[in-house]
Amino acid sequence: MNLIACVDNNWAIGKNNQLLVRIPADMKFFRETTTGKVVVMGRKTLESFPNGQPLKNRTNIVLTHNRNYKVKDAIVVYSVEELNEELKKYPSEDIYIIGGESIYEQFVDACDVAHITKVDYAYDADAHFPNLDEKPEWRIAQDSEEQTYFDLIFYFYKYEKIK
Repeated sequence: MNLIACVDNNWAIGKNNQLLVRIPADMKFFRETTTGKVVVMGRKTLESFPNGQPLKNRTNIVLTHNRNYKVKDAIVVYSVEELNEELKKYPSEDIYIIGGESIYEQFVDACDVAHITKVDYAYDADAHFPNLDEKPEWRIAQDSEEQTYFDLIFYFYKYEKIK
């Protein structure tokens, strides 16, 4: 399974249920990487999307404890066990964990690859991604040249779990 996120210098990912920054090149990378794949998210992440709608051209799976929660064009599961059963239907390499914080924390150890866009800035944030640089089982397998978006500097990293 894969993780995919955009983080700042402190591995922050959001504030008030919104992304910290929207970088067109990062959004394009996310779209191209996950289109045709399975995306797994929590309820609040889904609700942060435009009109709270699932992402097009992907299998959207939403994990929530609210048993009354239903979403058109998405699979809703109500426990990690139920999610794991659902995920058995798909090739592991086609599954992308897309947030938020608690979903990333629950699944980081089950994943083998992480696509991380690192923004060279520290935002005021209330949600974070697990810091892979502090986890000895993760290593950087690929990195990009420096990228810029106006005055922001960012990099694309691919982390892999050491087997």
